[in-house]
Amino acid sequence: MAAELEQIDFIWEGKDKSGNKTGGQLSAKSETIARADLRRMGIRVTKIKKKPKPLFGKKVQKILPSDIAVFARQLATMLDAGVPLVQSFDIIGKGHKNPSMADMLLSIKTEIEGGDTLAEALKKNPLYFDDLFCSLVEAGEQAGVLEGLLDKIATYKEKSESIKKKVKKALTYPIAVIAVAFIVTAILLIFVVPVFEDLFKSFGADLPAFTKWVIALSEWAQEWWWAVIGSIFAAIKTFSYFKNRSATFRHFIDKSLLKLPIIGDILNQSALARFARTLATMSAAGVPLVEALESVAGACGNIVYYEAVLKIRDDVATGQRLQFSMQQTNIFPHLVIQMVAIGEESGKIDSMLDKVADFYEEEVDNLVDNLSSLMEPFIMVILGVLVGGLIVAMYLPIFKLGAAVG
Repeated sequence: MAAELEQIDFIWEGKDKSGNKTGGQLSAKSETIARADLRRMGIRVTKIKKKPKPLFGKKVQKILPSDIAVFARQLATMLDAGVPLVQSFDIIGKGHKNPSMADMLLSIKTEIEGGDTLAEALKKNPLYFDDLFCSLVEAGEQAGVLEGLLDKIATYKEKSESIKKKVKKALTYPIAVIAVAFIVTAILLIFVVPVFEDLFKSFGADLPAFTKWVIALSEWAQEWWWAVIGSIFAAIKTFSYFKNRSATFRHFIDKSLLKLPIIGDILNQSALARFARTLATMSAAGVPLVEALESVAGACGNIVYYEAVLKIRDDVATGQRLQFSMQQTNIFPHLVIQMVAIGEESGKIDSMLDKVADFYEEEVDNLVDNLSSLMEPFIMVILGVLVGGLIVAMYLPIFKLGAAVG
């Protein structure tokens, strides 16, 4: 699938339906789309150009998922308080600390003023508002309960971002430990060991085998450090390339990660929490099950679960009950299937799935905390073996010389 084009800011001038001169700023993917959008608003464009970038390339602040979650909560609160939709966007947009987010919100406000529904306006920014977000907003607008559904979206986004951060923390911690150990070892080998090597040469005595091995490793590191860094960089780029372009490779990686001790448990529990939370939110919004499962698949965050949920969607579309279809995938625990079965029987599947999501989100919390506790002694052991081993190797000849003198 082709990458989505980025939004471009345009400055325009023109005349409205009454012939009065007007102007402003509009975000669109191209000048053609910007002109078309302005025509739909009843504006005859006389001049349009890209908004010039600052002379010294002022850094553009990214729009983060947390910004979208906060926006959903703010909009839900304002609509619940009776503030009109356009005015809500105006207040939130002008008061936002992130200039990029503020520009996007004011652009959406312009679209709504031009006659678009909120869902239609949000769909023009697919990089930030996914199909799930837009589908729920559309369902809320059609049912006349937009503020209630926005509140559910805000809760969903907040919990979703929370669990993503926990998973990221769990995956980042071991990588950080390995990186620190590698950097410390490299510094010792390249800068510290050569100092001792010059000292040992002045002794003129035979060195212990372990010390000789470390010195040989140091000489190799001094000569080939650039090759090591280049290989690591190439490996990362190659991994990223195949992960983004090969479904088979991505499936292998995701499946392998799920089997790792502790890390695999965290990824499994987080995927189950996302599955349950997303399906609960869409069920509560009245989105048809088959359509909801399409969005749920993409929200799981793992290709193994993605493919399993798409299989469930196909089964449900042919008339099979959700609980039986989930059972056939062999990746959902009995607890989840049982709760879904109770929800289907009682007609309260959304509340049952919310309880499942709460349970697994708490499990992820506990697993991340346990990982942090386990990693602390692991860090000490790794650094102790590497740094301690190098220090022992350097001091062995000195101890040997001292013993000979004594």
